[in-house]
Amino acid sequence: DLDITDLSAMVEHGGLDIMCLNKYRHSSSSSSTPKKGRKRFNRLRVSLSGDYPKKNAEIVSAQYGINLLLFGTALMLAVSYHGPVVREEHLLSFITTIMIMQLLWMLWYIVRRDRQKTSLWEKDAHAGTRWLRGGITVLALVSLIMDAFRIGQYVGYKACVSAVQGVYPVIHTFHTISQVHFLWFHIKDVIKTFETFERFGVIHAVFTNLLLWCNGVMSESEHFMKAHKEKLSGPDMQNHTEACSMFSNSLYYLYPFNIEYHILVSAMLFVMWKNIGRTIDHQHNRKRPVTKNTGLIVGPILGLVALAGTISVLAMYVVKHKESYKGSDNIMFYTHGIVMLASMCMAGALGLLLYRAQNLPLDSSKIPSRQLDTELLFGSSVGSWLMSWCSVVAVTAQGAPGHSWAEILYSLLLVLEKYVQNLFIVESLYRKEEDGEKQGAESSVSPVVFSVTTPPLDPPCNGIINQAYDNQEGAFGSRVENGLMHSCPPRHPESPLSSPTSRAVTPGLRRQILRNIAVFLFLCNISLWLLPALGCRPQYGNRLEQETFGFAIWAMVLNFAMPLNLFYRMHSVASLFEVFQKV
Repeated sequence: DLDITDLSAMVEHGGLDIMCLNKYRHSSSSSSTPKKGRKRFNRLRVSLSGDYPKKNAEIVSAQYGINLLLFGTALMLAVSYHGPVVREEHLLSFITTIMIMQLLWMLWYIVRRDRQKTSLWEKDAHAGTRWLRGGITVLALVSLIMDAFRIGQYVGYKACVSAVQGVYPVIHTFHTISQVHFLWFHIKDVIKTFETFERFGVIHAVFTNLLLWCNGVMSESEHFMKAHKEKLSGPDMQNHTEACSMFSNSLYYLYPFNIEYHILVSAMLFVMWKNIGRTIDHQHNRKRPVTKNTGLIVGPILGLVALAGTISVLAMYVVKHKESYKGSDNIMFYTHGIVMLASMCMAGALGLLLYRAQNLPLDSSKIPSRQLDTELLFGSSVGSWLMSWCSVVAVTAQGAPGHSWAEILYSLLLVLEKYVQNLFIVESLYRKEEDGEKQGAESSVSPVVFSVTTPPLDPPCNGIINQAYDNQEGAFGSRVENGLMHSCPPRHPESPLSSPTSRAVTPGLRRQILRNIAVFLFLCNISLWLLPALGCRPQYGNRLEQETFGFAIWAMVLNFAMPLNLFYRMHSVASLFEVFQKV
């Protein structure tokens, strides 16, 4: 229905306008609807074809990795039951498949990276330092030896085992070699192209290594539980050839190195995953200058003494516990641990006191590798803390005499030592460098260009004096040479010369003390890693914990705490080396 005024207006302009009439028809609204629908569809198609938002891509890829790990963990739990449905070859087939998928992704990434050599790739200077990659390479070499032993074990038992157990070490060998190459040449890359796809590739590599770590932890835990039961009930008599027995027994001594290799690689790849699409802050993305290692005497000597004592305790423990567990022999292990943990607590407390006296602010810049170091330190401390508090509860509840005092003191010192060491490492990594310390190394070797203090010798003249100046003699001392009058600043013999020197020596002395502390803690953490890694685990034979919690629960606590404790010590070694380089 048309309005009368609109109709009369159109008649006055010369007749009815058909286009004007059409806009009042109901069909006009229906014709515009498909256009709006097509626009919305085009917008949706563009948004789906473009890059996925960064936060959503992180969440989606992280969920993929977590579900991959959980599926593998479910297979491990089924295999540990030793039932007829899910067997070990099923688990090895799954792990072999995901390793092949990671190999294909790394090959695709390297080929695409080489084709884009003309484009500039940003690098994260804090991710994957050279010494860390060197340490991972050493662990990878031990893993390759372990794969060789697995192949030898398969050759000895090939008549009664699946072919997957022979394929798995071969694929793992190629996986290890390719992954070490990837870490050396591409771990610092900040990916800016194909971000969504690369997130899935990197997170797949992260959780593949985590799954390999879990598999190694499960195998090692089963070995220790089997060895513990054999020492209680007698050895299991089986007919094996001497060569097969050698491969089988040597395999478990290499598990700790293989376990640490995979967990450290997963941490480095996680930093690479966090760097995808990241904007690098070039102000903080610089390598620290190398300073001279002067004054390193006390820390290395005490650390080497602790390492030598640890090797002696390990040898005596293995010899005495070869046949059976004896509670009286564990006093040697706990006494050695008490001395080392108390020394580490005092060293860490001294470092914290030096930081408190310096009173410098902390660095609040967001660096993914440094944030991950802090989170891993606190996260891996939970295992040994749980084990320590379980021991404290068992000893206090039972009230047993004898060597229980050593066990409870060892447990309390273990909690305190990790508490102090975590604070020392975090404060060292997050601490801003003082301006005087930044220029200390340069000022000690470079000549002084500008100086506000008066040197002891006669100062050089400043130049020609303006003769129009009235009080030349009152302000400056002067002398005449070759007809020109020169002026020199006055000498101040009363100015103190020792104050600037003392202020310059104090940062250097503090740096020497902190470096000695870092070296001492570095060697002590290596010592505390060697003991449980090479079989010195008296906690499996503690009677008080077994009577308080039951053997099944106490074994579950140990199987959870021991791998985390081993990783904590190895990660502390890496972090303390970083602290040594920074201070």
